[in-house]
Amino acid sequence: MASRAFKDINLSFKRHPVTNDLVAIKNEDAIKRSVKNIIFTILGEKPFSPNFGSFVTQSLFDLTTGYDAITLEDEIKNVLYRFEPRIDNVVINVSIYPDSNEVNATIQYDIVGEPSPSQIVDVLLFPARV
Repeated sequence: MASRAFKDINLSFKRHPVTNDLVAIKNEDAIKRSVKNIIFTILGEKPFSPNFGSFVTQSLFDLTTGYDAITLEDEIKNVLYRFEPRIDNVVINVSIYPDSNEVNATIQYDIVGEPSPSQIVDVLLFPARV
């Protein structure tokens, strides 16, 4: 299968020093950024797409049991399969640290149509109102 190139703008909106264009992120980095954006987007936050996003951020104040880790793993997996068609074979491991009010999610996935090795993204979640 032929490989494809993926390209997104960098959300820091930095400009290229020579061309003065916005700096782009490419391929694996573009997909990693997309995965993080999908997880951190709150349901209803994206205009005209009320079903885009996840409830992961809202659930950070309610975490206390192992069942919550399973629920978060399922939510992240479902939202990624729904909104990121460039990835497949998603494996998620969620670790909850109630003493520090943190959740660490390790997401491993394969890029569709790319012969590259599996990608791993670590996402550290914590409530802003601690």
